[in-house]
Amino acid sequence: MSKPALGRGLGALLGGNSGAKPAAPVPALQPAAAPQPPPAVPDTREHVLRVPLAKIKPSPLQPRKDFTTESLQELAASIKEQGIVQPLIVREMGEHYELIAGERRWRAAQLLNLAEVPAIVREADDRSVLELALIENLQRENLNAMEEALGYQQLINQFQLRQEDVATKVGKNRVSVANALRLLKLTPEIQAYVRDGRISVGHAKVILSLPLPEQQKLAAERVLKDGLSVRAAEELVSSLQSQKPATSSKTTGTHMILSRDANVVSLENKIRERFGTKVALRYKAGKGALEIRFFNEDDLQRILGVIGVNAE
Repeated sequence: MSKPALGRGLGALLGGNSGAKPAAPVPALQPAAAPQPPPAVPDTREHVLRVPLAKIKPSPLQPRKDFTTESLQELAASIKEQGIVQPLIVREMGEHYELIAGERRWRAAQLLNLAEVPAIVREADDRSVLELALIENLQRENLNAMEEALGYQQLINQFQLRQEDVATKVGKNRVSVANALRLLKLTPEIQAYVRDGRISVGHAKVILSLPLPEQQKLAAERVLKDGLSVRAAEELVSSLQSQKPATSSKTTGTHMILSRDANVVSLENKIRERFGTKVALRYKAGKGALEIRFFNEDDLQRILGVIGVNAE
């Protein structure tokens, strides 16, 4: 008995058995194609350029109007020693550049008679320019209260934005924007007091409780003359609200404004700031009513959100 052939299984796999078809020839290897370089990625980084100072003009959209000589001189001294560390941001406007951000640095550079300054050239429309200027100044706390309010109002009027939209764009909450805008209801004279820092925003909010310009003016003058605290101003406003207003040609008859306690006035102001809208608090002997005004559906939803009520 003969021994079985070894490796038959392996031979069958390799084509060694007579009944198997010859293996197909292996095609010759082709040389590998040369690797293709990756597609070029455009450089989207902003580049700092040296821009002639004489070709840069301030923006009419700049919300900041007050630049004190002392602070500019201090900045100029710093630039003389260290140079301009943060570039200006500008946009091309024909044959010149218009400032988007960095007007203080631009003014200080003028004091030093610099020939050129570092700047980033950016494409931006008017709305973007105003937003960027507001944000820069708000982050640096460079704006006084009236400049801030006017900047918000400009965004609303010029670009048909809501208070909620403005708040989102500048990183504020809607109540802060609403309270800032209320300052624009002050008489121009009192707005100037706030702008100059002669009376505080706290005093201004208390004075806003007075409905008549004459009363507001009287209260502001008393605050300035007597150096009243905000609490003392609230007591003053309470007494002025109890006075009988003068009769105008547009009204028939007169009416008496009910006397109000200073504590009620103070609490009403706090509620108004919390909700960012008109409120009326009536209180007597532990009883009364609180009226919160809203002016559209979104305003109502916002107020409901403040008090934690779901309308659905």
